Amino acid sequence: MAKMHWILFLHILMGQGCLFTCRLYEYHFIAENKSWSEAQTYCREKYTDLAKVFDMTDMSRLRNSTQNQGEAWIGLNNNTGGNRTWHWSLPGVEYIQNDSSWNQNGRQETEPGPGNCGRKRDKLVDVSCDSTMWFICYDGMKKDNKTYLIEEYKNWTEAQSYCRYNYTDLASGLDQVDGEEIEALVKSKATPFSAWVGLFRDSWRWSDGSNSSFRYWDMQLFNDEQSNKTCAMTLLNRSGKWSSDECDKEKPFFCYDDKLILIKENKTWKEALDYCRESHRGLVSITNPYQQRWAEVRAKNASSPFVWLGLRYSCTLDLWFWVNDKLVCYEKWSREGKTEDCGRAVGMMRGGPYEWVSQRDNETYNFICSLE
Repeated sequence: MAKMHWILFLHILMGQGCLFTCRLYEYHFIAENKSWSEAQTYCREKYTDLAKVFDMTDMSRLRNSTQNQGEAWIGLNNNTGGNRTWHWSLPGVEYIQNDSSWNQNGRQETEPGPGNCGRKRDKLVDVSCDSTMWFICYDGMKKDNKTYLIEEYKNWTEAQSYCRYNYTDLASGLDQVDGEEIEALVKSKATPFSAWVGLFRDSWRWSDGSNSSFRYWDMQLFNDEQSNKTCAMTLLNRSGKWSSDECDKEKPFFCYDDKLILIKENKTWKEALDYCRESHRGLVSITNPYQQRWAEVRAKNASSPFVWLGLRYSCTLDLWFWVNDKLVCYEKWSREGKTEDCGRAVGMMRGGPYEWVSQRDNETYNFICSLE
């Protein structure tokens, strides 16, 4: 009860709950007509890079940053020579190759030919995205992250739109796709069936090298086979959906400005805290999954196995607190990574799944500072 009283007191004292969201990045609309390469150079000189987008929250912020209703370049391009890589549809889920999850013995006689979207029966198979079949949606808002089999015939893009509108997304990641819940769904049907999952591959890449798998193509206008249209634009008069055009066309564009910086020096947590406060704003605080994804982009370039975050454990209050006094609204602990003890602070893994692990604060790691 005393601990609960402390929490209520701190809510009132700080005048904030978990709705507070600091901006780890900002979008800037540039109303100058430039080619995609010229726009990229401009953004890298004035800001961080051409705009990247992680999810629909980012898309809303991008659209709200301007009143313009035309076309504008974003930082996605297809200048990879056709080298396609697999992605999961759900933002933040990283694709990791696992041959045991794929059908290595060839397709059924009735199976559509190889393609760029993934379906699940007993194993994963790559088939044409234009094929129609049932599909499996994922609802991240339900307890235990429920999945649902939708017994309607849709192509992959239609299935993705349905799941994003009615749930969260198509089932994504091997934990969902190979999990017990989907296996039970498959076995519950008397007749074997195929169903779309959130797996697709393409050759589009972000200007800053990030691995965001989010795509928002306007399928009425976009054709991935148009080899001369290799730069992406957002169509502000069509709900911000994307299409592509020839890169030498001149259009206005969006830049983004990153408010995080990775310091590739190994310091104790206290040394990292002092460095960030003296040279920038402070050690980064993460209060929602959107901020987590932007911090992951920095963490992946670290030279230490973990990077310090601004989360510490208070022995006095028996609580975790961010150093800027924000309450812990969002967490991404590894399964056995949460150790509540004096002298503990949080390090984020430098690679997927970028989970948090409590570390003794005298360990030395790289760290992420917030610039604002």
